[in-house]
Amino acid sequence: MTDNKTEHTDKDIAEELKGVPEDMLDSDSEAEGNAELPADVKKELESLREELEATKQEVLYAKADTQNVRRRMEKDVADARSYAATGFARDILSVADNLIRAIDAVPAELREDEKFKGLVAGIEATQRELDKVFSQNGISRIAAKGLPLDPNQHQAMMEIPTDEVEPGTVVQEMQAGYMIRDRLLRPAMVGVAKKPD
Repeated sequence: MTDNKTEHTDKDIAEELKGVPEDMLDSDSEAEGNAELPADVKKELESLREELEATKQEVLYAKADTQNVRRRMEKDVADARSYAATGFARDILSVADNLIRAIDAVPAELREDEKFKGLVAGIEATQRELDKVFSQNGISRIAAKGLPLDPNQHQAMMEIPTDEVEPGTVVQEMQAGYMIRDRLLRPAMVGVAKKPD
């Protein structure tokens, strides 16, 4: 089946061949028909066919390039939407770290003291709100303690000799790690179990 371009080109060739006697064009096969055509007409016909094939290839390549550019742009736009907050999120992680440190640093007796109860409750509420905002923006904390070391998410800072767990298991988390959707925002800094000497 030929496309419109081919039909149009064949019509153009037919127009050019109007002056050629019909008995020269009347043939069972194209090859035989071409053999009876004058040399200059055959040459022109072959040239037009080659030009048509080259044009078809150029159109196909142009379509493929356009489609690839469109797909790339769609992916870039989707990534920009999904990961636009990455820089800000990375910067705000230190605030989350400091809130956790502040909560952990409050001694149990101060938590019960009426003077400090409101302060501690305020810090804890701030930390919960920050966790909620992280969750709404696709930021999640990486699980670490008790899991096997995952070099894609954990950064081993030291080895801790122990018989209590399998070697290569995370036994201590020095700094929490975070993901933004499926990308690593910051690895968890951990201590990993090793066999005692």
